[in-house]
Amino acid sequence: MNLDRRAFLNACSGAGITSALMPGILYTLAAQATLAAQAQEATPTAAARDLPKITSEMLDQAAILAGVGPFTAEQKKLMLDGLNDQRSGYDQIRALKIPNSIAPAYVFHPQSAAPTNSAHSCDRTISPGGNLGRLLQLSERFERDEPPSAPRRIEDLAFASIRELALLIRFRQVTSVALTQMCIARLKRYDSSLHFVITLTEERALRHAKAADAEIAAGKYRGPLHGIPWGAKDLLAVKGYPTTWGAGGFEHQSFDDDATVVRRLDAAGAVLVAKLALGALAMGDKWFGGRTRNPWNPALGSSGSSAGSASAVAAGCLPFAVGSETLGSISSPSTRCGDTGLRPTFGLVPRTGAMALSWTMDKLGPIARSVEDCALVLEAIRGPDGQDASAYSAEFYWNPNLDWKQLRIGYLKSEFDAPTAFELKQTVPGESAEEKKKREDTNLAIQAAQARREYDHRYNVAAVEKLRSMGVTPIPIELPKLPFGPISALLTAEAATAFDDLTMTGRDRLLTEQGIEDWPNQFRIARLYPAVEYIQANRARTLVVRQMSELFEKVDIIVTPSTDAQLIATNLSGHPAMILPNGFRGADAPKPPEIDDGDHDDIGGPGTPVSLTFLAGHYQEEKLAAFAHAYQQATGFHKLHPKLD
Repeated sequence: MNLDRRAFLNACSGAGITSALMPGILYTLAAQATLAAQAQEATPTAAARDLPKITSEMLDQAAILAGVGPFTAEQKKLMLDGLNDQRSGYDQIRALKIPNSIAPAYVFHPQSAAPTNSAHSCDRTISPGGNLGRLLQLSERFERDEPPSAPRRIEDLAFASIRELALLIRFRQVTSVALTQMCIARLKRYDSSLHFVITLTEERALRHAKAADAEIAAGKYRGPLHGIPWGAKDLLAVKGYPTTWGAGGFEHQSFDDDATVVRRLDAAGAVLVAKLALGALAMGDKWFGGRTRNPWNPALGSSGSSAGSASAVAAGCLPFAVGSETLGSISSPSTRCGDTGLRPTFGLVPRTGAMALSWTMDKLGPIARSVEDCALVLEAIRGPDGQDASAYSAEFYWNPNLDWKQLRIGYLKSEFDAPTAFELKQTVPGESAEEKKKREDTNLAIQAAQARREYDHRYNVAAVEKLRSMGVTPIPIELPKLPFGPISALLTAEAATAFDDLTMTGRDRLLTEQGIEDWPNQFRIARLYPAVEYIQANRARTLVVRQMSELFEKVDIIVTPSTDAQLIATNLSGHPAMILPNGFRGADAPKPPEIDDGDHDDIGGPGTPVSLTFLAGHYQEEKLAAFAHAYQQATGFHKLHPKLD
């Protein structure tokens, strides 16, 4: 199973992602048809199991009763397969027989946001002794390093880490203005081939960089992010600039306030230079301006939806960027582009001013060159802001000297076992020439996917061997046996709610992508998800949270490949993840497919990166960062960079 963004969402919609009222209607219509047929046989007991296929006529009836639509013939054609398939997902969740004591996974707050006088509501980046105080302590630690020398050319710093850049700026060997100008120049130079910029914030950036240089010269140093350029995924509001969400119809949208993470990075002295591409409404790497490309192989997309953030960092155009993840949107582009990405615990970073896709799954986090860089950014942006009611106050302190050898390290054993063979499509009696050709093409694609999977398995084996060479005895762990796909139905239901107006007004036609897996069709299908089934999925999610949390009573860290079931499980449970580059495919690697459908991260071909993911318990980012840093220092893959010229 290789479930990534679009493919996963499509699978989910077929496994239970669809409606407030309509699926209940459709289920009833189908059940009535079955009961009518079975009445003549006097065997009505199977009515709930052997439902006939939902038809176009049923869909018309349901649309009238639910007060939606009418749907066009083409829309109904796209919807019917998903609607017929979704019912199996209901049965999988019902089979759990969840007891009455299990509550839904969400927590209701009677107030819209925490009161401004709440103990949890202070903006820690500007409060005395808050995040800025921690950052200053870290900078004092850095200054024990050997004083740096200025590079021969400013461009020599294109792939430097935040620590290296911070020391150069602190000792005034390099100015923030010079560094900012270099980043802007590189963004302009490579955007024509990589398509990662939506809006340059050049005037704002140079103003902030000049202010940073003046403050540092006056002895008012704010910490290791002071004067460091960065980029924001263009779902973060920045006053005075468009916030497009990457979507057609939103190109000129703007907001009057900065997102909380933007304000906090401003307070830390970081310099915002660009708003970066994301797939339309946070799906994939295709946006209204084109497709963001992978610097290691520009023939391929960078994956999504934090497409521009990952591509720009990997291309040496920015030291770090802030992305977001709902279901793989930091993990996947970090994997393809060879970056280090941190998906924090749900609620650790407030999302105020960020586009909402799923209120119970959206998370903001950094994409950077190293674990340490991610940790420094997290220190600046974490903590409640008094506006995002989901934000939580938890301790985090970047400590690269933490004794990670005392940690219990687990690994998902079955994910490291030799891959089993994919099942090929078998000959069907009486198949036509067209059907035969389609089957043969499908089998060729399956065999190619099998070859890529088997090739990449060597990197998983090498990872376990490297852990043992570090003195780690990995503890075998397995994921809970729960139907993660059907439970994740709630993601698209929430997304359809977040963008209800698009569906109801027909503005969804302005979105660039209009296929079966794309948002317009997914949103229409999601309107057919019964409210009862949505709540049942949330109750099942409680089981996911509990059983995933039980794993972290046995181990402190779990090491795993970056795709497959863990990606779904941990996004449901809200656990943090650190994604690291874990090697590069050789010249003998299987070539990528002719078409990059955006659904798989193992298609890069020769010379492209693979990744490894490290997981930890809720709000255990300190342990997570310390161990991931140790592994990264032992491997050094983060120091390799693509050749762009």
